[in-house]
Amino acid sequence: MFEFTILKKDDQTSARTGQISTAHGNIPTPIFMPVGTLGSVKAIHQHELIDPIAAKIILGNTYHLYLRPGTDILYAAGGLHKFMHWDDPLLTDSGGYQVYSLASQRKIKEEGVIFQSHIDGSTHVFTPEKVMDIQRIIGADIIMAFDECPPYPCDYDYAKKSMDLTHRWLKRCCTRFDETEGLYGYQQTLFPIVQGSTYADLRKESAETIRDLDREGNAIGGLSVGEPAEKMYETTARVCEILPVEKPRYLMGVGTPVNLLEGIALGIDMFDCVLPSRNARHGLLYTWNGVININNAKWKDNFDPIDPTSNAKTSQIYTKAYLRHLFKANEITAMQIATLHNLSFYLSLMAEARVQIEKGTFSTWKNSIIHSLDFRL
Repeated sequence: MFEFTILKKDDQTSARTGQISTAHGNIPTPIFMPVGTLGSVKAIHQHELIDPIAAKIILGNTYHLYLRPGTDILYAAGGLHKFMHWDDPLLTDSGGYQVYSLASQRKIKEEGVIFQSHIDGSTHVFTPEKVMDIQRIIGADIIMAFDECPPYPCDYDYAKKSMDLTHRWLKRCCTRFDETEGLYGYQQTLFPIVQGSTYADLRKESAETIRDLDREGNAIGGLSVGEPAEKMYETTARVCEILPVEKPRYLMGVGTPVNLLEGIALGIDMFDCVLPSRNARHGLLYTWNGVININNAKWKDNFDPIDPTSNAKTSQIYTKAYLRHLFKANEITAMQIATLHNLSFYLSLMAEARVQIEKGTFSTWKNSIIHSLDFRL
């Protein structure tokens, strides 16, 4: 059974530690979830997600998994857990963001979205009901409602129409979800998504609508799409004041290490973002002392470890000069080492945040390191 338990609240901020219980295990919060869009976190193996990364939950994506390998294969495999040999919790995004990103290849209607596959141009239709059925087949522990993610910037009328459509789709998602059962003998949980762009009254209305549905957890979407960071924090704070305190809050698609810490301070429990893995593949490394572009010439003869404080052994034993050499030589190993490093750092950041909240020192700790995390080494 899905359950969320708050363990400790910070006295100076809205940060808290907790635990989400699912059929596939427990998740400590706040937590960062590595993105495994197609049933794989790019450049690393599943066993590396367990050690050294210590990922307790990862993501798959409904849009991409529906197109490839397809629901027939996933159902025959017994769901995504078995297909990818992952025994811990999974979350699936509904595909709403991917539909948003396919602006030139889709048409949004009341019934749903007609879109063309980015793979072969074939035409498909996503309705709220179909998206629920697909996510039943994928079998993730936590699944997301089908929503429309408006672009930034967008005018007020568009944002309102988009939000209203998302709310109508949400009701259909809930109806379909509640009238069906999981396919593999365990419970799944549906999270609604708050939308409304950066308009205060729309976000308030959307958050109240989602709150009143009384689902087990809630998500905040439509941020980290180009708006200034301060707008993102302002909107997140406003929504967190409305969403139930006793239920987990998931800020979708966010973000940098600083974004995560600020989000935790506002009361967010769950995060995901492609940044650590995507940037790793281009040689951008996150450390406690700042961000390293390992491709820069200054690392050419630097024989210090990549990061002696990292949980990833590769970051402790290999040098900056060696990793730079691998990137310059276009060696696949470069992406693997860098991805291990970045995801290990992100999960370590979350673990330390939990420790600091438990100790009652989160606010002081956050303020003391936040500028270092953005520093360019």
